[in-house]
Amino acid sequence: MRLRRIGTSLLAIVLLSTAPAPFAAAAQECTSVPYTSGTEGYHTFRIPAVVRAASGEVLAFAEGRVESAGDSGAIHVVLRRSADGGCTWGPMSVVSDNGDATAGNPAPVVLPGGDIVLLTTRNGRVSEREIMTGAVSPEDSRRVFVQRSVDDGRTWTPEREITQVAKRADWRWYATAPGHAIVLRHGPGPHAGRIVVPANHSSAPPAGSTDLGTEAKYYGGHSLISDDGGNTWRIGFSEDRTDPGIASNETTVAQLPDGRLYFNSRNQGTQATRVDATSSDGGSTLDAPYRPQAGLTGPKVQGSVLQTVRPDLLLFSGPSNPTARRSMAVRASSDQGRTWRQAHVVSDNPAAYSDLVQLGGATVGLLYETGVKGSYETITFTRIPMGKLAKQ
Repeated sequence: MRLRRIGTSLLAIVLLSTAPAPFAAAAQECTSVPYTSGTEGYHTFRIPAVVRAASGEVLAFAEGRVESAGDSGAIHVVLRRSADGGCTWGPMSVVSDNGDATAGNPAPVVLPGGDIVLLTTRNGRVSEREIMTGAVSPEDSRRVFVQRSVDDGRTWTPEREITQVAKRADWRWYATAPGHAIVLRHGPGPHAGRIVVPANHSSAPPAGSTDLGTEAKYYGGHSLISDDGGNTWRIGFSEDRTDPGIASNETTVAQLPDGRLYFNSRNQGTQATRVDATSSDGGSTLDAPYRPQAGLTGPKVQGSVLQTVRPDLLLFSGPSNPTARRSMAVRASSDQGRTWRQAHVVSDNPAAYSDLVQLGGATVGLLYETGVKGSYETITFTRIPMGKLAKQ
């Protein structure tokens, strides 16, 4: 059954009432650099994710890559905290590590009671290609873990593996998000309080196929769902078609004003660089299969979506250059993701992955990879007044 639309003013009240109080002293605009590659014992920092804790502090997660900028090897999940809305940052801490192997793809979410749930993925010292061919052991393949913080991210429980319920037997590659997950903060329907984590995977080729499994058509987006605050988990929708045109990959999600979920994914297929879909049952199924989103042009790269406290302002962040990872921009939709317009170009410099966060009622924050000569020199945070993003 399709969820009932709720009024504009009601949604704003719900979102604002569940958000932390705004920083009274923080400047509306500022830019800072929480992570600089080549510092603190790490070769490169990548894969940003950002949330605002119940205390109002901004938490910036990333991957600290020890040996190189590559996607494999010794990689840790790291965290910095900001008490002034992202203008300055405290010391870095390691939230999760896997020895000399990989722990990454942070997907944090702040629950209504203040607890923070963090999902990550791990693998051995193997490459994505090796995992997609099925040539690695179950221990070295991609596995899924969850942690919890009850003190605004200062300390964390040990990693608890949930691979058995989060990953199907015929899936090979696996990645949570990267970027923030969401908790459904309003109804109608029975799903308020549900955690929805956007994720992606690759499937094994069918029996008898000569495919290796590394072909783009085997990628698919899916969701992970918890209805008990992150204690137990199940897989929601899953896109498993093997279509050369649409192969959903890194995925992001927002809850729309009418209660539906809007999923937007990187497309490894040939039809477009972004694909999207909606769900009317809290992420368990899609209303229709993913479709190409022609309004979001750019290179093949991760992106982030955020439903702001303004019901008419759904945001997307990502590089806006048609072919290269550069020119980070925020684009906006006033019709719940059907059409998009460019709202604000953050920088023309090289840029890649990003994540969006609501900062009070008048400002959003953007945590993104950028640099002067390359996209992975820093992870930078910038505050953007929503007045710059709203349709004039």
